Amino acid sequence: MDLKLYNYLTKKKEIFKPLKKGFVDLYTCGPTVYDSAHLGNLRTYIFEDVLRRTLKANGFKVKQVMNITDVEDKIIKKMRLEKKTLQQITEPYTKLFFEDLKKLNIEKTEVYPKATEHIKEIIKLIAVLLKKEFAYQAEDGSIYFKISKFKNYGKLSGLSELRPPMSEVGAPTISADEYEKEEARDFVLWKKAKPSEPFWDSPFGPGRPGWHIECSAMSMKYLGESFDIHAGAIDLLFPHHENEIAQSEAATGKKIVNFWLEGEHLLVNNQKMAKSLKNFLTLKNLEKNGFDPLAFRYLVLTSHYRKKLNFTWESLEAGQNALRNLRQFVGAPTSDVGGRSSDKLTSIFDEKRFLTALNNDLNAPKALAILWQVLKDKNLSTGNKQKLIFKFDEVLGLGLNKIRPKKAPASILKLIKEREKLRREKKWQEADGIRQKIQQKGWKIEDTEKGTKIKHG
Repeated sequence: MDLKLYNYLTKKKEIFKPLKKGFVDLYTCGPTVYDSAHLGNLRTYIFEDVLRRTLKANGFKVKQVMNITDVEDKIIKKMRLEKKTLQQITEPYTKLFFEDLKKLNIEKTEVYPKATEHIKEIIKLIAVLLKKEFAYQAEDGSIYFKISKFKNYGKLSGLSELRPPMSEVGAPTISADEYEKEEARDFVLWKKAKPSEPFWDSPFGPGRPGWHIECSAMSMKYLGESFDIHAGAIDLLFPHHENEIAQSEAATGKKIVNFWLEGEHLLVNNQKMAKSLKNFLTLKNLEKNGFDPLAFRYLVLTSHYRKKLNFTWESLEAGQNALRNLRQFVGAPTSDVGGRSSDKLTSIFDEKRFLTALNNDLNAPKALAILWQVLKDKNLSTGNKQKLIFKFDEVLGLGLNKIRPKKAPASILKLIKEREKLRREKKWQEADGIRQKIQQKGWKIEDTEKGTKIKHG
């Protein structure tokens, strides 16, 4: 079964084929740890988790790298405001980030590299770009990437290479040190040290890395000069992902990534959720209002990752109710005595339909719809429905596998089998007597076309 993914590089769905048979190298942009992750950030991490799980469901062994940006302008600004060290700002938010991932049942990646722990690799990459004349040192001592030298700049985003980088609110970003550049569109690789800012020694003077170069250096270290998939939020398409391509391909002369996947925005009141717009919510905000974090995960799954999703408290409530119903169903005890032999064929068919939906560019909404169809299917026994839902949840990640149905004790199962035998022999009165015994022990029986169901209470 082919897996098709929408590739932003080619602007179309393509059959995914890894560089190494059976193995997938995946890089995902992680947090800048100066504040709590907002729900828009978390939507991206959920989409990337579904991607990872879908790859695994297709039999691939995945190596995923998610970076942690722990030195950057926003972090330094917060250091000044709160009069704290770099670590005093970044360490608590890094810890909080991992707590959020755990609450959302997002699988751990193989590597979480921090920018500050890879300065050596960053300096080495900048040195290569300087040697190849794709970078230059300005009069102020900072190092910049020379965009005019890289002929394919803009091939990912399709944006004009003459545009300067855009801020979150849409205005061109011109920082003080940009006036030292040869051209306004060039971006910084190494910022010369300034008073009261963290810095590292380098052959081109003390300073700190620019944001874009961090990802190129870390992806190369852990995944090599060319790898399979790079995923992130649509915000990062330009300039961040565009600049990653420029840096990496200028340094190596090789195509850095085969597939670029970009997740769309989460909206609030039909406006992008962003810290700069002060309209953001965090997972803690949801929890304070009585919501399970996995209700948010469910809500995210109801919308395709390439479509904008408008967050409302009503939609989150619907997600919480759906999650509650699923938990009740998979946790319900059942004996399924006398289930149909056709169940197995139906289960195989439904499992194939589910994976087919996900293999069509991670169509989670359709996969969810198939899950609910299975739950309502009169041709499947409860036990087989539960098994299928547990299987589906290996990709959906709603934590249903942690809820196991309460099993009826052996004594009750024995009585049920005796009753079934009596019913086949049409000894109705004796069969009713056993039903009463079962009910006296706190269990209820329901006779269906698919067999006998049992539940506690």
